[in-house]
Amino acid sequence: MRRRQKGSNKGIFPSSLPTLEQILQQQNLDISFSTYDLHEQKVAVFFIDYLTDTNKAQASLLKPLLAIPNQLTNSAIMNHIPLQGGETIQSLELIIEKLLSGTVFIYLENEKEALSYKLAHVEKRSPDKAETESLVVGPKIAFNESITTNMNIIRSRVQSSDLIMEPLHIGKTNSREVRIVYMKSIANDEDVQTIKQRIQDLDIDEVEDSIILKQYIEDSQLSFFPQFDSTELPDRFTYAITRGKVGVLVDNSSTGIIAPATLFSFLQSTEDIYMRWNEGTILRFIRFIAVFISFFLTPAYVAIVTYQFGIIPTQLLISLGKSRAAVPFPPFLEAILLEFLIELLREAGARLPTKVGQTMGIVGGIVIGQAAVQAGLTSNILIIVVAMSALASFTSPNYLLGTTVRLLRFPLIFLAGLFGLFGIVFGISLLVIHLLRLKSLGRPYLLPLYPLKLKDFNKSFFRAPLPYEHNRAISYRPKFLFRFNKKEAAKKRDIDE
Repeated sequence: MRRRQKGSNKGIFPSSLPTLEQILQQQNLDISFSTYDLHEQKVAVFFIDYLTDTNKAQASLLKPLLAIPNQLTNSAIMNHIPLQGGETIQSLELIIEKLLSGTVFIYLENEKEALSYKLAHVEKRSPDKAETESLVVGPKIAFNESITTNMNIIRSRVQSSDLIMEPLHIGKTNSREVRIVYMKSIANDEDVQTIKQRIQDLDIDEVEDSIILKQYIEDSQLSFFPQFDSTELPDRFTYAITRGKVGVLVDNSSTGIIAPATLFSFLQSTEDIYMRWNEGTILRFIRFIAVFISFFLTPAYVAIVTYQFGIIPTQLLISLGKSRAAVPFPPFLEAILLEFLIELLREAGARLPTKVGQTMGIVGGIVIGQAAVQAGLTSNILIIVVAMSALASFTSPNYLLGTTVRLLRFPLIFLAGLFGLFGIVFGISLLVIHLLRLKSLGRPYLLPLYPLKLKDFNKSFFRAPLPYEHNRAISYRPKFLFRFNKKEAAKKRDIDE
């Protein structure tokens, strides 16, 4: 079917082919402009080589065009070319814009409009294993930079007409496609409209990646804490969508956004779902304890050794005194120095090639740590404390939350060095106040702890057996709360019943 796209009167291209070719070549776009004489008519075909699938253009467009036996018109061309999506355009500005997206144009001399077919050639990699969210149990496939591929993966996992992928475009200079993904009969309409409105209100030149888009549309851009979840795992993405959340995909980004999110959702892994409920619950508890250790252990060491050393058992106090006897720095500077050293090793290991980075992290940590003790710059016990804190920070499934915990540890160490345990209590109080005020897509960040939603504790703090996971989290106010009938799911029928 023929589609006509209206263009403004401004920029209507001339009917002369040489003049049109000259105007297009002045744009410095590396345009391939070919002219053919068919049935005593001049026909021009023009496109940008490296943005167009030239093989498809040759087989499906040029060959049928040159084989048309009758007088050429735009209608006759559209009837003979076996491609969908053809449309006519008469605005020169729109033609130049579409050339940059891999569109091929056919123009008959003396016509007032050109015929276009989008035959873009996109460089992309095949779906591979996840790099930042490694799993032992569960699917290993990850998103890639092609939004088409990502949508295909999601559709293959959620084969339902209820799944909506609503298209948007953002960026004035470099426009990019965005898809809002949600289940129409489940997702809260207010959440969908809120995230859609935030994206549409963006008046920016371009958005480089979904992580950048997430920073633009989060509720608080000054907070250290991520307010929207991000993942490169399609199963984690679709799991959240089918539970009533809203997802966002961005073209040329291998990461999907999930909203709303809570502080506790960043400590959940899809492995919890694939394991048995008791194993998943224990692993989730371990992560909660690990984040607490990572955040609190080093500041507690500084506070106790500096001010409240009376609460240390006598035998441990003697060992601690011997360990720190040759250290010239107070515990505060000693801890800051060692934490900064760990961060240097972590950053160096992340930036170096994979094999070299692993060697650097292991060898560098052992050699430098041992040398620091022998040189009297730090104590053995503090090395154990800092190593435990660093190790615990890696248990967070979300890299952004792990980074937040690492960074917030430094001001807490500073408060512990100045005021001891009272400084830690003061710092934690400020942090709790901030978290109570923080929101994600307008929802409280500490749900279901505040406001208290006891029925959602099995969605955040522990995992219940699958027959008891019959409802979705009420915290997100889904349209349809129940996933299945609890009584029917609990029945066990044998073959002879």
